[in-house]
Amino acid sequence: MFNSSAHFPIICLLGPTAIGKSQLAFNLTDLLQDKFKLKTRIISVDAAQVYKYMDIGTAKPDFITQKKYPHHLINLIEPEENFSAADFARLANIEITEADKNGEIPLMVGGTMMYFSLFFCGMNNLPASNPELRQKLEAEFAVDGGNNLYQKLLAQDPKIAQKINPHDRQRILRFSELILLSNKTPSELFAAEKAISHEHSRAIFFACNCDRADLHERILERLQAMFAAGFIEEVTELYHRPNLTAEHSSMRSVGYRQIWQFLDGKIDKKTAEEQTLFATRQLAKRQITWLNNNLRKNLPEMTYINPLDKYEIAKFEKNICNLLENWK
Repeated sequence: MFNSSAHFPIICLLGPTAIGKSQLAFNLTDLLQDKFKLKTRIISVDAAQVYKYMDIGTAKPDFITQKKYPHHLINLIEPEENFSAADFARLANIEITEADKNGEIPLMVGGTMMYFSLFFCGMNNLPASNPELRQKLEAEFAVDGGNNLYQKLLAQDPKIAQKINPHDRQRILRFSELILLSNKTPSELFAAEKAISHEHSRAIFFACNCDRADLHERILERLQAMFAAGFIEEVTELYHRPNLTAEHSSMRSVGYRQIWQFLDGKIDKKTAEEQTLFATRQLAKRQITWLNNNLRKNLPEMTYINPLDKYEIAKFEKNICNLLENWK
């Protein structure tokens, strides 16, 4: 039925946290195995799941689930290490190449919209992070909360600086690093990058979304399950790692940041839980905004799907099957 020399489409499932992307991917994996005897290669597009020992708070699939549905690009680095969008793009390309080699369908699943954007719209060849330079910039950032670095960025590249929060530590550090490594502004670097056209043409995008009230309810239920499963205990173990601090990118992830403040004695447990819920809902809002405003404009046509609607799920699965039956 299938041309063995042709590469399969790259199926992308993207959307806000807790909406059900993973379950959609698992169901699709089972369907394609049963119907076509085809395997998928699940590639995680999640900036927090790349870290080891951060399992509960990132909703990482458990051991049994990973054994049945192997995930790639999770558990890559220590919580003290840095991981950039350029790192993701490089590794995702390797995973897609492996999928092609093995006759698998690349299935990219996640909610880190920047990774999707940079991978399919370019900027994947930016200079890699330099540990020594990053350490110096982090020390400078710590002096005044990044105000001086932000003012430098504002003077050198006002276009990019005005698009970010003046307290956005991760982007201020990365953009400052890019300027020092390349002697070019981020805007110049981004403008010079080109889309990965061969991947672009193969990619099929499915954007997951649902009613806001339903999403908020799912977020609440997931967080309650996380805390019951030992989320605070997980962060406590990380808290006692000698070289890990609240300023590391890993510990600025939603939930980890709030629980760290609780462990530091800055807020009580109830407040940490409430702030985690609020921050998670804000994250979902940002993901949906990026999805609708950025990705919708810059990526090929996206099909929206409500993972909570059985009719839409059935339609989605039928579309994928029809796509594969006519794929050349």
